[in-house]
Amino acid sequence: MNDTTDKFDTQFYQLIVSLHAGAMQQLGKVASPFTGEIERDLDAARGTIDMIDMLKRKTAGNLTDEENRLVEHVLYELRMNYVDESKKGDEPKDEPPKTDSATDESSPASDSKANDTEGPDKQ
Repeated sequence: MNDTTDKFDTQFYQLIVSLHAGAMQQLGKVASPFTGEIERDLDAARGTIDMIDMLKRKTAGNLTDEENRLVEHVLYELRMNYVDESKKGDEPKDEPPKTDSATDESSPASDSKANDTEGPDKQ
């Protein structure tokens, strides 16, 4: 019963999952639990990914097959999301910036002004 090849060390698992959750937040994939806002910090995400990779290297040969698969999966997922988010920073915005003049043209106040000028002509 000492076979640990299929078992997780709970603390190691919690550490990797915690780092994964933090990196996903840093990548802007998950809202901050404190502010409820999406906050993207690619430098911090890169640091977290590097930290998980360092843990993988330092624990090489000491992980169970399942723990090793977890670390490999987490690193793959984070790296792919990092690439995705890095590309987003280089792309132009889809929506043009909103200006006050665009808002004024469609505001109800401008509609009432138009109605006021039409009113006397109709009488």
